[in-house]
Amino acid sequence: MKLSRRSLFATTTAALAASAAPAAAASGPAAPRGGGRRLRTGFERLAADGYAPLDGQRVGVVTNPTGITRDARHIVDVMHEDDRVDLTAVFGPEHGFRGTAQAGGSEGRHDDPATGLPVYDTYLKSGQALADIFTASGVDTVVFDIQDVGARFYTYIWTLFDCMESAGLAGKRFMVLDRPNPVTGRAALGPVLHKEFATFVGRQPVSQAHGMTVAELARLFNGEFLQTPVPLETVRMSGWKRSDFYDASGLPWVPPSPNMPTPETALVYSGTCLFEGTNLSEGRGTTRPFELLGAEGIGRSWAEEANGLGLAGVRLREAYFAPTFSKFQGRTIGGVQVHVHDRESFDPVRTGIGLLITARRSWSGFAWRPDNWIDKLTGSTLVRTMIDAGADTDEVVGGWQEELAGFRRMRREYLLYR
Repeated sequence: MKLSRRSLFATTTAALAASAAPAAAASGPAAPRGGGRRLRTGFERLAADGYAPLDGQRVGVVTNPTGITRDARHIVDVMHEDDRVDLTAVFGPEHGFRGTAQAGGSEGRHDDPATGLPVYDTYLKSGQALADIFTASGVDTVVFDIQDVGARFYTYIWTLFDCMESAGLAGKRFMVLDRPNPVTGRAALGPVLHKEFATFVGRQPVSQAHGMTVAELARLFNGEFLQTPVPLETVRMSGWKRSDFYDASGLPWVPPSPNMPTPETALVYSGTCLFEGTNLSEGRGTTRPFELLGAEGIGRSWAEEANGLGLAGVRLREAYFAPTFSKFQGRTIGGVQVHVHDRESFDPVRTGIGLLITARRSWSGFAWRPDNWIDKLTGSTLVRTMIDAGADTDEVVGGWQEELAGFRRMRREYLLYR
């Protein structure tokens, strides 16, 4: 029984700054959709409260270029200039604190030229090794503020998990500043990871599209998956509803990684990223990664067959493109472009499965990556083996429904927004 763990450790600063004066108005994007609601991020609420929960603490921040204010200033720069908070270190994830590294890279240990703060590299570090970094940094509280995109295999949520675990080992407090799930928090979708397939693209049994914010995920990790929960505080947003897409936030979009250029990329990513597990291009090296998919030798038949599935909210256009890097670099290839015309009804995971099935049927050259990376992305052998056996989209999607229902029940307890 884990109720005592949850009540003891999953503390949430839900009322933090609830009665505080709003932060000063700043220049930014046009007024958001949403009937005049103004979203305030976890950082905005923390700053409006004068950083009171961090009083007397030496603070380190786990962040990347997405940790910004409404006027597009980085929170590290803002906190560094504010005498009310003692910011002493920064911790960078994959791609780095300032975002200079490509996929599978980081910036290493260095001093930030803008602030002079020491920047420590967390990428591919976990357990005691990462705990030792937190200890060496001298911080008392580790703060996490990174924009997620809503997919289990996007690595920042596992940076969150690893940092929570290691902060606990190092005896540090942990605080999560919440940001929107850009593709809404309406529902969890897709297969649930099996623990034997755990990697950095999925540490724990979470569904492929989790439908949660990072603060909600932190509560879930603490209550269900960490062997020793960390002293956790979450600073929730105000003005966010589970049905909101990113454009309702009024916040500028900063690409969380080089191949996540727009919120529209995030909308399709939890489905079309599955093409990383095949020999087809997933659109890296184009201006529309994860929206353009293709390979040499594919013609119009794939788009025709995919449209014939009647996938909700999406149309597939015959497309030709030449990636500037990654698969098929410098070669013109054929395939499809994913056009979402009704995001309310669009199911990215079902769409990804339908596209895999029709790619396999319409192109004789189709193959899975030899390392069965598709199993790591989907979290088990189910998707690959069912597609290889000739299953259709409904059959594959039906294969994970029981496990998904279990995850949805577990997830419900940790949601902060109704």
